[in-house]
Amino acid sequence: MKISKKAINIIFGILAAAFALGTVFLFTPKGNPQQNGRVILYVNGKPIYELELMRKAQTNPLFTLNPTGVLRPLIDTYFLEQVITLEALDQDASRIRVSGSEVKQQVDQLRQRLGATDRKSYDRFLESIGYTDSQLRDEIRTQIRIQKRIDEIRKKVKLTDEEARFYYELHKAKYAAEDRVKARQIVLDDKAKAEEVYKKLLGGADFAALARQYSKVGAEQGGAVGAEPGSSEPGPVTRLVFPTPVAEAVFSLTNGGLTQIIEAGGRYYIVKVEEYLPGGDRPYEEVADQVKEDALQVKQAGVVDNYIREVRKRAVVKFGEGDLPYEYKNPVVAKVGDQEIKLADVSQVVFADQQVGSLIQQGLGDLAVQFFYPTVTDQLITQDLLVQQAKASGKPFIGTPAQIAQDVQLWKTKDVTVTPEEVKKYYQENIERFTTPASATVKTVSFDDKETAEKFREKLIAGDPLAELAKGLGGKVDELGTVNPGKLPPLVDQLVFASKAPFANAGEWQVSEVVEVPGQDGKKVYQVILIKDRKQAVTKTFEEVKPEAEKLALAAKRAKLAAEWIEKLKKETPIENKIVEVIQSLTPKKEEQSATEEKPATGQETPADKTQPGGEKPAESQPAAPAKSN
Repeated sequence: MKISKKAINIIFGILAAAFALGTVFLFTPKGNPQQNGRVILYVNGKPIYELELMRKAQTNPLFTLNPTGVLRPLIDTYFLEQVITLEALDQDASRIRVSGSEVKQQVDQLRQRLGATDRKSYDRFLESIGYTDSQLRDEIRTQIRIQKRIDEIRKKVKLTDEEARFYYELHKAKYAAEDRVKARQIVLDDKAKAEEVYKKLLGGADFAALARQYSKVGAEQGGAVGAEPGSSEPGPVTRLVFPTPVAEAVFSLTNGGLTQIIEAGGRYYIVKVEEYLPGGDRPYEEVADQVKEDALQVKQAGVVDNYIREVRKRAVVKFGEGDLPYEYKNPVVAKVGDQEIKLADVSQVVFADQQVGSLIQQGLGDLAVQFFYPTVTDQLITQDLLVQQAKASGKPFIGTPAQIAQDVQLWKTKDVTVTPEEVKKYYQENIERFTTPASATVKTVSFDDKETAEKFREKLIAGDPLAELAKGLGGKVDELGTVNPGKLPPLVDQLVFASKAPFANAGEWQVSEVVEVPGQDGKKVYQVILIKDRKQAVTKTFEEVKPEAEKLALAAKRAKLAAEWIEKLKKETPIENKIVEVIQSLTPKKEEQSATEEKPATGQETPADKTQPGGEKPAESQPAAPAKSN
């Protein structure tokens, strides 16, 4: 049985990152309780031991960053929530049977990924993670069991016709037919021949006849694109049939007509558009099978999401006695009406963001907390607010909270339209979207003194080979590749894209005058700029991009109206947001933090000095997996 990556991510959260790389040792071998240390917590009465948590923490990417200060309780709580959820899921799936052959298949795949196919290397791997083969198989059996339970739940999900049709109405654009054309083309390998043929076409020659005579592609069918075998009549085709630059020209001819000669991939294309077939919505009956398949997957994701949350919610958690090496803090940080958002909900989203781990690694963890926690809390407030609106609407929304939050905005704005004036205004205000920027292929040759740079320039223009000449004179060649304006140092950018000064020619390259640029340690550097394939920016006309501009203008208008609706809802709904105060309360004073930093981090041999009171805690926080997100 293959364990799906999606299910692993749902179950294990950030622990899955290590599992995906084969580090299954996130799970701890079952052994003698005396060897496992004291009990840190109980999940539905089952003890979770100190050694088990220490080993998991040591392989958790966040703990390897040695969190201190406010990060300590945040990461501790995030980690413990994942452990609790995983254990609760395992208990819920306890009745599921897993065969030895299923376990063997996963073990074999793991060994293949690790390159531990022979017994000796496999034994070394087991020794490095403190496992026996039997213990490893037990943990893999647990993973398969949870996966099977999730598959069991997913298979029971049924989609109603009402849900499928409603999903289609919200996502109609996803199933719309693409713009198509009926066209003929002449494809040539020689530019001069292409120009000769083009002149004949402009003179009124028959396109199909010239295609049969000259085209390197489809000549026997008179250049008919998309024609059936044996036919010379063009069939409807989408953009994918043509190289990108050719497609751009072809689909700009909404009224039909002849393109210019277009170079693409070393060939020259001339295309005659005989009929333009604009795309549009397809009726539900035409796309019903695909809609039902998509909607069922969305509904299944929502049901699995809810199942994991409910399993966590039902879990009864009791912490051990005395000083504990973890800080578990999970207060309510926000409320939307009666709906609570807890700290662990926010942490799940925050620590899933790779930027956060990177910032912590750079010593900017406090900055990450100050920025991401308020931002994510506000996102979750918006999400809960929109989910409440979806429930109140009585409409058959399906999916995870994040999916429903997106879909309810589509529902609210589904009847929005744009006028021709609004489309034209959008085009004018966002002209850069419809502009292909200027470009050029650039390299620089740098020297320490101006005299040598001048000598290089002179000899290059005279015909000396570039690479040998630069090497002989001690020049440093930098290949900058194909670039656009704003991507080069200011002076070089000015020379390449804005200067009107004439350039000398050296083979395929245009050669600048010698320019002085600042180097390292205040030293002057003298450069010669070499340029080729320089192209000016090209802005498509409104008529060329009208369909695209209309779609973009409509999307922008809907997004704007949805944002205004959300702000209105926030003013009308009782909302409490205490995330800033909660973070401040968890931030140790400087003297406390200094003392804490002198102690080993969670997961090391010596416990931290913070305590966690014992006591039974049913549903102390919302499920940490899957994360709530926008």
